[in-house]
Amino acid sequence: MLVVIKRIVDHIDSFSDRSGQVVSVLAYGMLASLLIEVLLRYIFNEPTIWAHEVGAYLFGAYFMLGGAYCLRHKGHVAVDILYIRLSRRKQAVLDVITFSLFLSVCITLLWYGGVLAKDSWRIFEHSNSTFGPPIYPIKTVIPIAGGLLLIQGLAKFVRDLVIVVTGKELGEI
Repeated sequence: MLVVIKRIVDHIDSFSDRSGQVVSVLAYGMLASLLIEVLLRYIFNEPTIWAHEVGAYLFGAYFMLGGAYCLRHKGHVAVDILYIRLSRRKQAVLDVITFSLFLSVCITLLWYGGVLAKDSWRIFEHSNSTFGPPIYPIKTVIPIAGGLLLIQGLAKFVRDLVIVVTGKELGEI
């Protein structure tokens, strides 16, 4: 049974790695839009009406969709002054206990993000700026990011649960 669970968790990790690599390409789009704006504004004195907003939307997607990859590689900011002094098993117990908070964040992103995205698609919502790009694609990112984060969080929860029950990492059993 644990072999099957390990295989599933490994597939989730692999999926988060691949999605993180795909999402990392958005950084090039952000860089390009900001570079174009700087060049046009300060060299040619011809600022754009679109570059800043495109860069902000790309950053939003990059930030949201990269969450699962960041969780996978323990990249989120943590105040772990006491946490790092605990044994691995006690850390896992604490992580299992706090999983409900994590779960509530993911469900909120999925549920309310889904409502926001659905309503935005229903009216084909656009920005009120001069450029006026569509907002519905970026609002769709919210529930997708919540789902990716939830899946990776479940993989972490399973790993922590195995440590709590057996005292060993999932790969050691």
